[in-house]
Amino acid sequence: MALRVYNTLSGEKEPFVPLVAGKAGMYVCGVTVYDYCHIGHARANVVFDIIYRYLQYAGYDVTYVRNYTDIDDKIINRANQEGVDYRVITERFIQAFDEDMARLGLARPTVEPKATAHIDAIIEVIGRLIAKGHAYQSDGDVYYAVETFPEYLKLSKRNLEEMQAGARVEVGEKKRNPMDFALWKGSKPGEPWWESPWGKGRPGWHIECSAMSMRFLGETFDIHGGGKDLIFPHHENEIAQSEAANGCRFVRYWLHNGFVNINSEKMSKSLGNFFTIREVLERFDPETLRFFILSAHYRSPIDFCDQNLNEAQAGLERIYACLAAIDEALAGNPVPGNRSVVPESAGAELGEKTEQLIPRFREAMDDDFNSAQALGVVFETVRAANRFLAEIKQMDAAAQALLAKARGRFAEVGGVLGLFGCSPQAWLDAIKSAKTGQMDIAPEEIERLIAERNEARKARDFKRSDEIRDLLLAKGIQLLDSAQATTWKVR
Repeated sequence: MALRVYNTLSGEKEPFVPLVAGKAGMYVCGVTVYDYCHIGHARANVVFDIIYRYLQYAGYDVTYVRNYTDIDDKIINRANQEGVDYRVITERFIQAFDEDMARLGLARPTVEPKATAHIDAIIEVIGRLIAKGHAYQSDGDVYYAVETFPEYLKLSKRNLEEMQAGARVEVGEKKRNPMDFALWKGSKPGEPWWESPWGKGRPGWHIECSAMSMRFLGETFDIHGGGKDLIFPHHENEIAQSEAANGCRFVRYWLHNGFVNINSEKMSKSLGNFFTIREVLERFDPETLRFFILSAHYRSPIDFCDQNLNEAQAGLERIYACLAAIDEALAGNPVPGNRSVVPESAGAELGEKTEQLIPRFREAMDDDFNSAQALGVVFETVRAANRFLAEIKQMDAAAQALLAKARGRFAEVGGVLGLFGCSPQAWLDAIKSAKTGQMDIAPEEIERLIAERNEARKARDFKRSDEIRDLLLAKGIQLLDSAQATTWKVR
């Protein structure tokens, strides 16, 4: 199946046909760098990281642009509160953003432009809009005249007349129409400014993304992404100013990720349910957070809560435990000869799931980047591998080859999803250590009790064996008995 994507503009899934065959240009709105990133930023950036990775995996030469908004009212206000130059604030939080994204395993975009480095391009676009009658000067400011663009609101499907009736002009604004938006803001005392044909000032928010995307991707490009909260007004305004300036289609495919709720409520500082990425990663492993985000389709809302994060961690643990068991089996020397050491059904099942893993993974991702369905395919293969490992008696060359092939396919899928890249046993040990650090029993004591239980079982003292098992279970420790050994995990 060829790649199909959901286009917010049409409201339908469409075949992905890039402007230039074999290439893909993608622009994603970045952060305004005045504070630490929250869980909503984590979702948006992980989502478009996966889209970037998959497009590359599918063979496209991708130019991925993600900007930094480094001039804005919020930045200026924070700089004034701290009594520092605005650049102190922006550089601090650009560094913090980069650190957070690196911990979440994001690939770096092709280009990461800053708005303040492209003032010339912004001024040039504004000048074209004024010359074409789509923008006007007003006492040092420049506004876009929305009524000059008949297709305004075609992305958000809103009604302009109804919105005009409820709109109002803020204090200090000199608009012809309350829906008009600022392209250039005249400087106020104590604010950063740049020279322009309209006097000293700074760009509005919306115009920077139009200017930077056009500079790096051209007047028309393939994909523009961001959260659903950006559909209006930001992306709507980008369309209006870009298409009016250039006289051509701005973006072919508009992709938007769904919202993040916190315990089934909308995330909001006023509700006290606002979490930064750094706060979350103090309690959960970064790959667990990434796995949680990918466990839902990117357009669907997700509910961030401890229960759902714990379930995501448990799912990731199942995969890593399977990978660790495969690695352990592959580390042993195979038994000479070709005798069957695994029931035929288990070998056939793993062989079939291994062969199907990549085609079915691609089928899921080709359906509008359905990472949730793709992970479901991974879990099917994990179950087949676990059954194979549970029933194997001795490792021969054929069994080793089958496991090696499955291991390679897991790695291939993980490389696209940005998952399963750690040493499996090291990852499992780190998770176990973090869990036991919160419990009232030390790992050494668990191992001592397991050894005592093993001796009791050898002596056929099943009463004592059960007592130890129940004692550990009461402390949240589940024992896992196999033919080779007894291991444990934290429930």
